[in-house]
Formats: sequence, C-alpha cells, structure tokens
Amino acid sequence: MFKKVVENKRRMWAMVIITLAFSVFFSYHIFIRNSQTEALSKYGSRGDEVRQIQTKLKRWGYYSGNIDGIYGSQTQAAVRWFQSKNGLTVDGIAGKNTLKAMGIMNSSNSSSSGATTSNDLNLLARLVYGEARGEPYSGQVAVAAVVLNRVRSSSFPNTVSGVIYQRGAFDVVSDGQINLTPNDTARKAAQDALNGWDPSYGAIYYFNPSTATNKWIWSRPMTVTIGRHRFCK
Repeated sequence: MFKKVVENKRRMWAMVIITLAFSVFFSYHIFIRNSQTEALSKYGSRGDEVRQIQTKLKRWGYYSGNIDGIYGSQTQAAVRWFQSKNGLTVDGIAGKNTLKAMGIMNSSNSSSSGATTSNDLNLLARLVYGEARGEPYSGQVAVAAVVLNRVRSSSFPNTVSGVIYQRGAFDVVSDGQINLTPNDTARKAAQDALNGWDPSYGAIYYFNPSTATNKWIWSRPMTVTIGRHRFCK
C-alpha cells in the first residue's frame, strides 16, 4: 500500500514538472512570435529607432518636428503621410513593412537580398549621376524613383536593370554616361529612393521641357516639376 502511494506521488510530481516545462516552452515561443510580428514603433514609443524614423522623415520632407526619439502625434502624422505616399497600410505605426520601406533594419526586419540591393543601388546611382547631376537633390531622388515606379508597373520590365537598359528608355545608356562613376550625392539619392522616398509622386516618365521634341510626352499628366525636369504619369 505504502509503495503504491509513493508511486502515485512520483507520477503526480512528474506530471507537474512536465506540465510546467511545456508551459514555459510555449510561453517563450509565443513571446518570440509576438515580438516579431507586433508593431516595432508606435505612438508613445521612445528610443533610437524613433530617432531614425524622425531623421529619415525629416530629410524627406514628411516631418518638421524635433528629432527627440519620442513617437508623438507629429511623428505619427508624418509616418501616416509617408505610408500614404508609398502604398503602405496607413495606420501611423512603424511596423515591419514601414521600417523596411524607410531602410531601417533590425533583428525582425532583416533582408536576405543584400547583393541584389547593392547591385540595384550602384546601377541606380549611375543612372542618377548621368541623368540628373547638378539637379536639386529631391530631383535626383525623383529620377531614381521613376525607375522604381516602372519596376512596379506592369507596363515595364520588373527589375531595375531591365528598366534602365530597356531600349530607348534613357539617353545616358545610349551615350555611355551610364558607365560614369557616380558621386556620393547620386548614391544617397538612389538609396533614398530605394528606401521609399518618391518626390515624383508616382511618376513613370520625366523630361526637360526646354529640350523635349517628342509631342507625346507633353500629353502625359504632370505630377511635379523639380529643377529642369517635369515628372509625369
């Protein structure tokens, strides 16, 4: 009888230990999963990531407040504006997709396409340098953004190189300027475009009104004029 009681107690404690172990295991994995899927920065957040968000948005013209690392109503409004201009869910929360569009990476927002991004950046920078060196900085970003807008359009090739090297698309390809070494400004402009800034407002064409001879391009709806370039859809 005594042996049976002892054996039952052992079984009971074994079940308690197993239950606790499973509880800890599943709680840990739920925590990890939630930490990877929940919003990373939102209203009320503070810290370096918020400073990065504010710095990017201020440089791109979405945010005019202080870079203080505090995710207040002004930062939230700037994030919403950025999201609306870049085809993202407009919720004012800097989650994984929004941070990726801004070029802000962290442990839950990593990219496995570093080599491709590097190639795209280099080629975009060369195009910007050839097509728009000497133009206002936002105009250089806009030229790069036009390439990316074409990549997303079903009417054009779906890669950066495919768009740039499409026959007759860009004069700098035919005249060889695409092979010039870009400066730091062109590289930064290309990176900002890759990060989601689009000063062209969705344009897929641009031209210089003082030199354009193609009548068709004048018929395209204009989105904005920056420097010597008119951007249109």
